[in-house]
Amino acid sequence: MRATIAGTLLITAVVSIILVGEPHHSNGAPQRAGFHVDNGRLYDADNNEFVMRGVGHSHASYPERTARMFSDVKAMGANAVRVELSTGVSAKRNDAADVAHVIALCRRNRLICVLVVHDTTGWGYRTDAIPQARAVDYWISIRKALIGQEKYALINVANEPYVLDNFRTWPGDTMDSIRRLRRAGIHHTLLVDAPDWGQDLSFTMRDHAAAVFAADTERNTVFSIHMYGAFFRATNVHDYLGRYLRARLPVAVTEFAYTHHDGDVDEDAIMSEAQAHRIGYLAWSWSGNSGDVSNLDMVTQFNAKSLTWWGRRVFNGTDGIRQTSREATVYTP
Repeated sequence: MRATIAGTLLITAVVSIILVGEPHHSNGAPQRAGFHVDNGRLYDADNNEFVMRGVGHSHASYPERTARMFSDVKAMGANAVRVELSTGVSAKRNDAADVAHVIALCRRNRLICVLVVHDTTGWGYRTDAIPQARAVDYWISIRKALIGQEKYALINVANEPYVLDNFRTWPGDTMDSIRRLRRAGIHHTLLVDAPDWGQDLSFTMRDHAAAVFAADTERNTVFSIHMYGAFFRATNVHDYLGRYLRARLPVAVTEFAYTHHDGDVDEDAIMSEAQAHRIGYLAWSWSGNSGDVSNLDMVTQFNAKSLTWWGRRVFNGTDGIRQTSREATVYTP
């Protein structure tokens, strides 16, 4: 009898080890070596909560400005930078070697890289834009630059890839994109942009977020909202972000401004809500805008000593980057 009991205990222990495996978080996903999501929050590789505070930069258009831009925004308090890349459609292709260089620059400046494909912007409206599926092809093609960098880089799958009527395919397409990236061995935290030029006017992302999150076998996806004219008052901002908070789903404001061609934006409400609820924000953008968004430059001609009103608001204002940003603890000795 004793031998039988001992054997049973041994079998139970072995089975428990197999079933439990590596440590898990409360959402059921295994703990990862890099950034990961737990209970609606983003954590770094040291299991400390990380709240993004940074700005956007078009590396695809201005690669010669990137190194200086990173050091400048770091000096001004940023802990992250959203870096636009090209598959070769809108600009020279940012190949694996270049992406590895960008991540190395982020690490040198103790910043977290949020890498995003820009060529998808306005797919379905702009004839030269590519679908999100081709952005996934790109990430898979340069994965040698990504794998092993999960502590320092997040992957924003595609910038504003759904506009007009194609928002209806966003849920299924986005689930498929996430599955393809996971099957390819890409274990980074993923960010997925909302449809409707990133603003989710149709509430497609909001209403399907739980299903999309569950489709990620690693439960490591963050929902990326862009806040422009649709967020012209505080109640809009509060209600939209509150839906994710109550559902314990991770959300980040990865683009916003104080105005846009589609109307005024309540930047104070965006920054206040983000700070009150520990939501990451990445303001648009450092410099190099043109046309109807040229007024959204934070500095003049990439000169950190020449802050515009928008730059002063983002970096030095209430709930701004200098006041609220905390460096990722993966950089702490």
